[in-house]
Amino acid sequence: MKAREVPLIAGAYLFEPTPHADERGFFCRTFDAHVVRSVGLDPAAFVQDSVSRSVRGVLRGMHLRSGAGEAKLVRCSSGRIFDVVVDLRPDSPTYLGRATFELSGETQATLYVPAGCAHGFQSLTDPSDVSYRIDRPHDPAEDVTIAFDDPDLAIDWPLPVTSVSERDRRAPSLAEVLKRREG
Repeated sequence: MKAREVPLIAGAYLFEPTPHADERGFFCRTFDAHVVRSVGLDPAAFVQDSVSRSVRGVLRGMHLRSGAGEAKLVRCSSGRIFDVVVDLRPDSPTYLGRATFELSGETQATLYVPAGCAHGFQSLTDPSDVSYRIDRPHDPAEDVTIAFDDPDLAIDWPLPVTSVSERDRRAPSLAEVLKRREG
């Protein structure tokens, strides 16, 4: 497994494993504390794992947490997703930078999303399973959502959006979220 910095988002990393395939399928290490530690992250800091399953066209995002934020490791364990990270840390050298990835069950790559960054994805297959490992227990009172179709984000989602949650549908613009954070 190797770690690669994401130039467009300071402090973000893509962990790329080496799946071993044969006639039975494949075997792959998806988390390696030594590799995580090698880029300055504490592997013991992650306290909660979750998984989502989405059908083709479903969009989840753009999400982040208020307060201390939430760092996470994101991996598509089955299927394929179009994944987006937006840096919303005012003191970051990549503030308002955006990076996109295609994560898939074939590569098993894991994306490290630093606290203070918004994250979202669209399922490209039917279905896609996404695993999350986060560094703080989830507190719904700290959930922040930004409109996935905000023109200021200018995210070119690859498929027509077939479904979003009510929360994502009603999400405020990036400008509104940034104004609330300043006030």
